[in-house]
Amino acid sequence: MASTTPARPPGRPRAGVNAVVFAATLSTVHELGYARATVERIAAAAGVAKSTVYRRWPSKGALIVDCLLDSFGPAPLEGTDRAELMSSTIHWIAGKIGEPGVGDAFAGVFSDAVSDPALREILSARLQDPYRLALQEALGEPERRVLFFVDVVVGTLLHRMGMTGEPMVDADVAALVELVLPHFADDPGPA
Repeated sequence: MASTTPARPPGRPRAGVNAVVFAATLSTVHELGYARATVERIAAAAGVAKSTVYRRWPSKGALIVDCLLDSFGPAPLEGTDRAELMSSTIHWIAGKIGEPGVGDAFAGVFSDAVSDPALREILSARLQDPYRLALQEALGEPERRVLFFVDVVVGTLLHRMGMTGEPMVDADVAALVELVLPHFADDPGPA
């Protein structure tokens, strides 16, 4: 007797769609640049309908933020002391921004957020805040100092990508670490 239940429901399997879309997003941004990586082109590269993308993400900016979250994953926050923790964090951020498509996507969504308050809120709440809170806890630093750390490090790395189209080389990342660490001495700054 034949089974009356189909092996799987019709249509594309839902599991894994996000991963496929995120991979297509980064490859499309890497290949075409942020501005030309439209939701239509990303959907086509992912082999899904544009409506599939818009059901999950209301805008390109929201898609990019979730794609970046997926790409960055949790902050490793490794080190036996504050200096090692900050150094490993800077190297980790530089490495992630240097991955194909990631720096372009980050710089593009950041630039769009300058004139889009709703996107700025998404970027702040979904991307910056979780990492800021983790760093605040790990470093015992007040919010304003952690935000300054993030501004200096991420701003410098994205500026290099924007000016050269290339991620910062290892020697320059090491120099950035040497510039940043003295400001964050062994004790937290005033709250």
